[in-house]
Amino acid sequence: MEATSHVVVVGGGIAGLAAAWRLSRSPGVRVTVLEGASRIGGKLYASEVAGIMVDAGAEAMLARRPEGKEAARVAGLGDQLVDPGTTSAAILSRGSLHPLPKGNVMGVPGDLVALARSGVLSPGGLARVPLDQILPPTLVTSDVSVAAYVRARMGGEVVDRLIEPLLGGVYAGRADRLSLDATMPAVAAAARTERSLLRAARDIASAAPKDAGPVFTSLRGGLGALPAALAKASGAEVRTGVMVRELSRTAEGWRLVAGPTRAPEVIEADAVILAVPASPAAKLLAAELPAASAELSKIDYASMAIVTLAYPAEAFPAAPDGSGYLVPPVEGRAVKAVTFSSVKWPHLTDDGTVVVRCSIGRIGEQQVLQRDDAELVALAMREMTEVMGARGLPRDSRVTRWGGSLPQYAVGHLDRVARIRSAVAGQPSLALCGAAYDGLGIPACIATANTAAGRILDHLGFAREYRHAQGA
Repeated sequence: MEATSHVVVVGGGIAGLAAAWRLSRSPGVRVTVLEGASRIGGKLYASEVAGIMVDAGAEAMLARRPEGKEAARVAGLGDQLVDPGTTSAAILSRGSLHPLPKGNVMGVPGDLVALARSGVLSPGGLARVPLDQILPPTLVTSDVSVAAYVRARMGGEVVDRLIEPLLGGVYAGRADRLSLDATMPAVAAAARTERSLLRAARDIASAAPKDAGPVFTSLRGGLGALPAALAKASGAEVRTGVMVRELSRTAEGWRLVAGPTRAPEVIEADAVILAVPASPAAKLLAAELPAASAELSKIDYASMAIVTLAYPAEAFPAAPDGSGYLVPPVEGRAVKAVTFSSVKWPHLTDDGTVVVRCSIGRIGEQQVLQRDDAELVALAMREMTEVMGARGLPRDSRVTRWGGSLPQYAVGHLDRVARIRSAVAGQPSLALCGAAYDGLGIPACIATANTAAGRILDHLGFAREYRHAQGA
């Protein structure tokens, strides 16, 4: 069947490429992906450090959701999926490393014995936690911040030394701003019916499947290999360096204006999927859908940097034996998380090189990110010296900056997303997808892409082909 409908996907990150692949399963659809940057992939990107291909952005995806692994398989990379060597993580608390307590739910403890053995909390902080079981109920009838609810039930130390580092690792955000409903949906559901948060966390943790295999997975060549393979599998026309500046309705569909103002390019489309962050999506929708634009513009983003260091094995008095550690903000350190990549992913190297990723920057910490690359490398090296006893210089280093890359799911986020979707609902030839809506992880982003592609195919009359592709 010849192409009869042209769909333009704005944004060549994992969500945009996944949407392009879904759309391309219908033979009556021609797909064009427009990416403003010089490369596709967004936060999926890998490059060499000391001759080793190491992810510079996302380095793992949830294995217990199917979307990420499915994308790898359809891209021809199914045989490259690898399991982590270890997922045992630690918390840096009061200057020492302590094991992350077992039985926690995003930092919310569910096992008092494991919490006590970890040593993360002070004796006073530990004694406060079981009071949750006798305190009056904390009524939660609407969305609240994670910090407000957990602090009321378990005290400030649990927030400061467990919740903050976990949320900081995922969102680069702050517990007093992040939405309980959006970031901890299972805990939020329990907060509306359960009196005890400790009991609720224990029940949630115990309900998790015990034989479902590893929680995370990656690709042997790094997750940075996925975008190009998925783009190739989609058969879509993928154009980089094409910045879309305007989007307007036409009688037949949409008119996009791209490129510099002195030499604009006009692109006509029957349907459009916006797979870009909230701010550029807001700008593109300002004229046609001001209500959606206003809501999108209120989603904040955090910036961060990842410093990757490659040390010789002899640099460490004792070889790292866990996947890494998280750092609470109260520790006053620039580095918020450390991943021992060569331990977590043993396939990376067989010559003893220790590859370390240090994450720097939470929301509101722009000042530290204004330092130059050499200063950030020095911060990461000092972290390794002070915490891990590393000696000497690394063989190689790399600094990757992710400006405005992590959407903040602030209190009321789910209601905001619902308002955005309601405002877009009247335009069936337009869909949105990406990390700004239902989750930051790769599977969650792909899920939004699948939904967006289904909406467009349904509008274009290709719903049957789409359903067949989903079942394939």
